[in-house]
Amino acid sequence: MRKWNVLIIEDDIQTAEINGQYIAQLDRFQVGGIATTIEEAKKVLPVIKPDLILLDVYFPDGTGSDFLWEIRKHYRSTDVILVTAAKETEHISNAIRGGAFDYILKPIIFNRFQDTLLKYQQYKERMNDSQVESQHEVDNLFNRKKSTSTIQTVQQPPKGIDTITLDSILKRIANTDHGQGFTAEEMAGEVGVTRTTARRYLEYLVSQKKIKVELTYGGVGRPQRKYFFQK
Repeated sequence: MRKWNVLIIEDDIQTAEINGQYIAQLDRFQVGGIATTIEEAKKVLPVIKPDLILLDVYFPDGTGSDFLWEIRKHYRSTDVILVTAAKETEHISNAIRGGAFDYILKPIIFNRFQDTLLKYQQYKERMNDSQVESQHEVDNLFNRKKSTSTIQTVQQPPKGIDTITLDSILKRIANTDHGQGFTAEEMAGEVGVTRTTARRYLEYLVSQKKIKVELTYGGVGRPQRKYFFQK
């Protein structure tokens, strides 16, 4: 069974890892590589030759919006999904003109992410047919993001999710001050697991709408993902 190869271009390695964990939950997709700068992405693109790129907008050495056009020029068979906190309409407009498959705003909710990738899978499978038989099929291809008729999205717990640990994490968030919240590192200390494991459980709870996630900005360093109880 063919798997679609995905390149993640994201300057925040923590966010890139979360995206990678999401992809690992989808049978037909695999992470081919991660690039944290535009310059690095230019070097790995011809090596990885991805089917799909998950592309952020803001980088220290350029913007994903500009890089989208370079991808379009040199890698026409590669599709792009923008995954970014950028809400400016100029970036959204540029993504539409540049033929991006979708535009997903951070912080990412797993259900939204999964829905887009399953629609992409459906689109690619249709494009493997040698020809279309009707105007209706053409309409479905041009309106691919709206068409979900042949894919049923079933929410299943990701691999490695233990219900006891899951309940423990949820109870800690529910019983703390709602204005405080937890980072993945703080939760790891609370329940005695690694930060990566804690983040996986927290992101799963976000996808189930049991908790919510927000980006918090401190005085120094990158913004942190902080998890709060969903009232």
